[in-house]
Amino acid sequence: MPLPLNGETGRSIGIFVAALATLCTLSTASYAADTGDSKQLPAGWVLEKDVRAPSYALTEPLSSDVNIDTVVLSCEQGPSRRGLQMRLYLSDDGPLAPRSGAAHLKDDPKLQLVIDDVKHPMQLLFADDYVVLADAADGTMPLLSNTLVDSLQAGLHLELRFDLVDAPHGQAPAFSQAVVDLQAGAGGKAVAALRRCGNDPDQQIAQTAGRLR
Repeated sequence: MPLPLNGETGRSIGIFVAALATLCTLSTASYAADTGDSKQLPAGWVLEKDVRAPSYALTEPLSSDVNIDTVVLSCEQGPSRRGLQMRLYLSDDGPLAPRSGAAHLKDDPKLQLVIDDVKHPMQLLFADDYVVLADAADGTMPLLSNTLVDSLQAGLHLELRFDLVDAPHGQAPAFSQAVVDLQAGAGGKAVAALRRCGNDPDQQIAQTAGRLR
């Protein structure tokens, strides 16, 4: 399924992802120097900088055994409306996989998205260099439902439970997991700022070139 093309804003997201990674590295080094603790601290939600109306926000998982580097919420334009989309940018060239490695990845991986112990049905869609999570759509544009956005804004913890690996016959699936602190950094205010994109005709959108499959 094609994703609308906008290479300029796609590059903008990519540059900001790189800057966020640098910021987190510097913050971790400073924290380690001050406390002697080498544990990495998540930056929490960081909004797009130097714009009147942010079109995306990023965070890093609090913990993950999957090759996810950055979680992005972005404002996207569908055929008839705007909405928010969640994307996972990977720490390597992919595919989405456990960090421990796996010999046999599933052709149809599944996802359970859980916010504060409440499960939400979700689809996994794969683009050229990121993964899209969606529970709604506007035409061919995968989006997040208002119900899920409400939960992201008010919730405390997001768990992404992935069924990625073919289990031996007769064995239960082995789930991989990533956890995000939804209230770290800008927290729910970041989600509130982004969801205004659906009501603001002048709001910038943050589309990235790629194709979903």
